[in-house]
Amino acid sequence: MSTLGRRTAIVVFLAFAFAYFFSALLRSVTATLSPTLTREFALNARDLGLLAGGYFFGFAATQLPLGTWLDRHGPKHVILSFLVLAVAGCLAFSVATSFSGLLAARVLCGVGVSACLMAPLTGFRRWLTPTAQLRANSWMLMTGSFGMLASTLPVQWLMPVIGWRPLFWGLAVAVALSMAVIAWKVPRWQGAPAVAGTKPGSYAEVWRHPYFRRVVPIGFFNYGGLLAIQTLWAGPWMVRVSGYGPLEAATGLFVINISMLCTFLAWGMATPWLTRKGMTTDRLITLGVPLSFVVLALILIAGPAAGAIAWALFCVTSTFLALAQPSVGMAFPPVLAGRALSAYNLVIFAGVFAVQWGIGLLIDGFSALGLGEVASFRAAMAVFLGCIMLSYGYFVLAKDNSLE
Repeated sequence: MSTLGRRTAIVVFLAFAFAYFFSALLRSVTATLSPTLTREFALNARDLGLLAGGYFFGFAATQLPLGTWLDRHGPKHVILSFLVLAVAGCLAFSVATSFSGLLAARVLCGVGVSACLMAPLTGFRRWLTPTAQLRANSWMLMTGSFGMLASTLPVQWLMPVIGWRPLFWGLAVAVALSMAVIAWKVPRWQGAPAVAGTKPGSYAEVWRHPYFRRVVPIGFFNYGGLLAIQTLWAGPWMVRVSGYGPLEAATGLFVINISMLCTFLAWGMATPWLTRKGMTTDRLITLGVPLSFVVLALILIAGPAAGAIAWALFCVTSTFLALAQPSVGMAFPPVLAGRALSAYNLVIFAGVFAVQWGIGLLIDGFSALGLGEVASFRAAMAVFLGCIMLSYGYFVLAKDNSLE
């Protein structure tokens, strides 16, 4: 396995990070636009959840073929091919005149940016040392937080000036620019690393792996739920439960995303030190994730009094889950890294889609049963809390040994 020199590795990281920034912005922008889109297209909670989840549906639908293509053709070729669809999705969203048009464009955007994290992680598996992989993963997620940050107050400030449709024209141009940077700076794949006596792996090998199966539930419910809250439901909670105005809600989302940015920056700095001290990923997840349960329970108790700070704390205490992603890649040989990472990403983003739409369905369902709006939101989040606690329980009970 060849590794890149320090300077080249930094340049390659930045090239990929530029594209991932816009991927994350597209992922989160519906939370900021939700009041405008709800008013313009007469959306209910179910529609809003489906619209936001459409991105993740498109994202998840490509993950299995994506892994095979990454292992075979390499990160550069694959991400450039996919980003063409992202440009098309942004343009389609900008001209949509109906909910179905918005949803179709949203799905296309999800397909188009679906390689923006898996491509660099697959490359890092071959190009970087294990410790550098953990740091690069955390800092790539930090870059995503920058994108989510840009989707909050900056978007809210631009809305009265240019409107949401020209915003998506600009995003199409920005994604095209990121393609040019990747084409210029990312090295070509030099073929799969050969190991004497081995055969190319398959997804069956990935799904049978004990560690992969152990992290599937927390990937689906816990990590997927974190992204579902961060990219959608924190916004409607602040507006419809806490009584925030659109600008206050955008400010709240800004607070949440800058908290996540700082947290991933800290993880990137801390993981090499924690690794040297013998703190494994599994131990950090086991000890850290229950903090998010406590925070979410307090949010349910507080109800309308729980605003941006409370949701920021929930998201920050959930970031322990992000450590599992590079660990999945490192649990497999480089020839299977693309498939393993993409399969786990499929789990995560299928979870985001299910949780985003599921919370919307639950809110509408509890409302139909006669609960008020605040009570419906709290009841839906209580169901979510039960799901993430059960999936964490499976992660802990599936251990073969005591805490590592």
